[in-house]
Amino acid sequence: MASAYVMIKTCLGEQNDVYTKILKINGVKRANTITGPYDLIAFVESSDLNALGKTIISKIQNLKGIRDTMTCVVIEPV
Repeated sequence: MASAYVMIKTCLGEQNDVYTKILKINGVKRANTITGPYDLIAFVESSDLNALGKTIISKIQNLKGIRDTMTCVVIEPV
């Protein structure tokens, strides 16, 4: 199992629409509106790192209304 937090900057006035679309993507377990330099954060899970990358790149980053993203892959503590 692989997971990541994706911070999302939206275009002006697109935050609610992007939030609704994000929640419909398979693998997105949770999304929240946040304050700070990013507008939304999504928690994404997939079967492996490759599938996780495909979900983030092809499904999340390509959504209309998204200006920028930053992905933080979850790692196990050492």
